[in-house]
Amino acid sequence: MSIAPKQPPYPYVEHDDQGVPFIAGTTMKVVELVMAQRAHGWSPEELSFQFPRISMAQIHSALAYYWDNQQQLDADIERRTEAAEALRDAARQSPLARGLAAAKHH
Repeated sequence: MSIAPKQPPYPYVEHDDQGVPFIAGTTMKVVELVMAQRAHGWSPEELSFQFPRISMAQIHSALAYYWDNQQQLDADIERRTEAAEALRDAARQSPLARGLAAAKHH
């Protein structure tokens, strides 16, 4: 008889009504912290410096949660990145953006 491994506790990670993990006591989602770390190459110490209201314990708990749930959270990061790119592309194609671009070339 095999026993499934116990999921480790993440004392500083909570989930909202949609099941999205966020850092307890904040509004920052775990994926937002991970995206900042990836974008800037920040260490946990640098994350603490950049986000002074988030403790080192919260940061390490969130990062541990990420590594234990990497596939699911990477898929969420990919969806967020695609949505941001789509919004950026739509903004570039707006009538105002086209008019400004045309005026710039005249």
